[in-house]
Amino acid sequence: MTPDERRASLSLAGIFALRMLGLFLVLPVFALEAARYPGGDDPALVGLAMGIYGLTQAVMQVPLGLASDRVGRKKVIVVGLLVFALGSAVAALAGSVQMLIIGRAIQGAGAVSAAVTALLADQTRDEVRTKGMALVGISIAAMFALSLVAAPPLAAVIGLGGLFWLTCALSLAGIAVVLWWTPAEPAKHADVPRGRLADVWLHPHLWRLDLGVFVLHTVQMAMWVVVPALLVQAGLPKAQHWHVYLPAVLASFLMLGGLFAAERRGALRGVLRTGIALLFAVQLALLLLAPRAPGLWTLGALLLFFFIAFNLLEATQPSLISRLAPAHARGAALGVYNTLQSLGLFAGGALGGWLVKAGGPQAVLVATSVLALLWLLLGWGQVMPASKASAAPSAARAF
Repeated sequence: MTPDERRASLSLAGIFALRMLGLFLVLPVFALEAARYPGGDDPALVGLAMGIYGLTQAVMQVPLGLASDRVGRKKVIVVGLLVFALGSAVAALAGSVQMLIIGRAIQGAGAVSAAVTALLADQTRDEVRTKGMALVGISIAAMFALSLVAAPPLAAVIGLGGLFWLTCALSLAGIAVVLWWTPAEPAKHADVPRGRLADVWLHPHLWRLDLGVFVLHTVQMAMWVVVPALLVQAGLPKAQHWHVYLPAVLASFLMLGGLFAAERRGALRGVLRTGIALLFAVQLALLLLAPRAPGLWTLGALLLFFFIAFNLLEATQPSLISRLAPAHARGAALGVYNTLQSLGLFAGGALGGWLVKAGGPQAVLVATSVLALLWLLLGWGQVMPASKASAAPSAARAF
């Protein structure tokens, strides 16, 4: 990476980290803390307060991605972070679960993921872009791990409202990073006419990646409906679950060096297939082992393999989207991708909860296994970016 590419990658990963830390800090304690609010005795309302964020984010990803193609990435990122900060403040001041729902909905409307990843794509070369996307993925996974450790003691001191105020402050800190650390964006994103949104939705090289991120996050969210109970069954109290999560997340980062080596050798197709196959293998193993009450070491190993697959796929897929999408519609393409990601988060939570109620943990793991297998079969034929010599004509033919 050049110095500018490193600065762009680190600063944009920092924006993701600040925003996602604020989001993740709330999740481990949200259901318990929200139960203390008026209306918190209704599980449906509490669930809506958790899930509404994903719905409004899904709605806004494409419009803000399109806007970033037209008015500039940084402007959209700053506005989105301000909206996220506003929603955090509304949630911090909430006196009921209904107001928490409104605050969370406003938070989700500040959907900047597409604009941030599009700006990273603008500022990195194809051959190092996966490395930049991996830094973003590492920052998200690291914030998830940190939140598991920090959220319970913080909530005990400052409460749910205090966590939302902290979220607001972290979002404003992200704006400072955008304005004063992130390199200037290109004056133009392309010298060609803007495409139609339909061209992005129907692009023959992108749909498998869009399907993939939906499946990945549906499986991820549905898994966490089942995994905590398995850990408790294995003898680990809820307050100590991070003893398993944190080492698994940190150890999974070691595999990213292999991802970068594979990219240099032009072997991204193999990395993608390996990640999907590993995701399927973990779901199938959980399905087969869950009735036998697996021990902590077994669950820890499966979670390590899950996080390896997750990190590989989180780094590879957005990089491929940015390289396969027409340059003039890169923000729109990443908006569609992030919309499917947000819908996956919502679908996984809703599906996991419904299936546990209807058929128990086995029903959830059957569904996640089937989804992962479907992705493996459909994603096997994923098109990879052409070499530089042929990239322009290939893109023109596809689009």
